[in-house]
Amino acid sequence: MSWILNPEGDRPKRKRPANLNDFPKGPDGKPLEPQTPGSEPTSPWAGFPLKDDYPQADDPVDPNRKVSTKQANRPFLAPLPLPIVGARSYAQYRAEREKAHTDWLQRKKEREEKLARGEDVGPEEPDPTEEPEVGCLGLLKFILYATLFIVLAGKFFTGSYLWEMEPPNLKQFIPTTQRLFSEGQLAQFDGTDPGKPVYIAIDGDVYDVSSNRATYGPGGSYHMMAGRDAARAYGTGCFKTHLTHDLRGLSESEMRGVQHWKKFYAESKKYTKVGRVSHPPIDPASPYPEHCDPKKAQAALERERKAKEHDDAKEAKREEL
Repeated sequence: MSWILNPEGDRPKRKRPANLNDFPKGPDGKPLEPQTPGSEPTSPWAGFPLKDDYPQADDPVDPNRKVSTKQANRPFLAPLPLPIVGARSYAQYRAEREKAHTDWLQRKKEREEKLARGEDVGPEEPDPTEEPEVGCLGLLKFILYATLFIVLAGKFFTGSYLWEMEPPNLKQFIPTTQRLFSEGQLAQFDGTDPGKPVYIAIDGDVYDVSSNRATYGPGGSYHMMAGRDAARAYGTGCFKTHLTHDLRGLSESEMRGVQHWKKFYAESKKYTKVGRVSHPPIDPASPYPEHCDPKKAQAALERERKAKEHDDAKEAKREEL
């Protein structure tokens, strides 16, 4: 079973070479001296020892702890007896930073004393050890500057701060309480009261069109639709005589027009649905509203009659086959 656990066989364990040869050359071009246990090699090579025989030194963070003086630890230790060319220990770096901060505090104190005596002083010197601004505040500043740049670039190139894009309607993402209106209550939202929103209704659905008050408010081209359910006019185009929700007697093409406008308001990013309107029942024996253009209505009925006859003929022919 041993070959299952170790299919490549037993490998010889790596040992520290007895004699270390092929030593690297130092900065002066001369070969370095052979390494002996306890010495401090300048750099690793092919026969680098596996055992840590480096001297122990005090940990700069924990004085009660000893750490190895191997190459990886040297930047964080106090200066070693052997020079490290072009490098500083972390302890040296911290000492330099503390000295710079102490000197800055002294200069700041002297400046404040001069100000108290009324002497002229130069601008306040920043702390040389202060870390550069990073984190959330720096990120927020970058986002703000980037947004300003994009907005101003849109105004310069397209004449629109939003690059000619329609601003999103945030109201559609806010849940609204659906309300049931009577016809009298709906009439109060026809735009004549500046303190109230403007509502229109189509086939029972009520929508807030206050964002386009210039069109649906007083003096607007569609003001006759405000405060009422004029679903029939959306299909027939009779905006004077068909301002009613009565859809009886409409042709198929006129019903398609009503459905088109219902879909328009339902999917609009500018208008939001706010409820339903409750209509009194319509007497089925009452006459249909008279069309504002009888010739147009007759032509529509004639087209539908011919289309129905054509469909019936196709169906009859299909049954014969």
